[in-house]
Amino acid sequence: MPKVIFLGTNGWYDTSTGNTICILVDTSSYTIILDAGNGIAKLDRYVDFNKPVYLFLSHFHFDHIIGLHTICKYTFTGGLSICGQEGIASILEKILDAPFTVPAKDFQFTTRFIELPSQKDRLPFSVVCLPLLHASLTMGYRFEIDDKIITFCSDTGYCDNAVKLAESADLLITECAFQPGQENINWPHLNPETAARIAKESRAKRLALVHFDAEMYKTIQERKNAENVARNIFPDTIATVDDMIIEI
Repeated sequence: MPKVIFLGTNGWYDTSTGNTICILVDTSSYTIILDAGNGIAKLDRYVDFNKPVYLFLSHFHFDHIIGLHTICKYTFTGGLSICGQEGIASILEKILDAPFTVPAKDFQFTTRFIELPSQKDRLPFSVVCLPLLHASLTMGYRFEIDDKIITFCSDTGYCDNAVKLAESADLLITECAFQPGQENINWPHLNPETAARIAKESRAKRLALVHFDAEMYKTIQERKNAENVARNIFPDTIATVDDMIIEI
């Protein structure tokens, strides 16, 4: 059965509550990574690098890609595929290059870029991707693998596409950047109530809250408070912390 490990659960920047966002999904045949915040530096504590690794990026805000400069320390024996919105190759080739970090062409492992949705036939498992509601183009993902459905919706306001992606999911992983009752139509994010609403309307089985804005959530207790608020709407909710493991 898939195992989900939360390597980084903060949004925006690292604090004592956690690293910026990175989630590991360990399956029978593949390793799937969701976003590449600073939590990705802990990948070698958990990963079998002999399996093919697929890194899915939701968008290119720095808290979701800043950890890319650390991946040169790994040896992806089974290869690394970096997947995301159309144009991902040209965008990341600017960042994964001198003078910012070790150039991708110098990695000691095979790296390829997969643009979605046009190249999804290059993936060996089922993935549905849809745009979410954020300040820049952000993709949400629905994975069907090992007879389980895992949905990842980072950085978004409430939107129909999030509900579609989460339909009957075994686990819905979604952001919770805002505190209860907080919203900003000019900078769309979720609060505990809207995250729980998506889970309830989609009939998901479990909800994991992640990407807690570091400025809004300064303590783990504030995350627990958000969890309690969400549970009033969707009881099977958990507020994640770094290194938490959920088996599906």
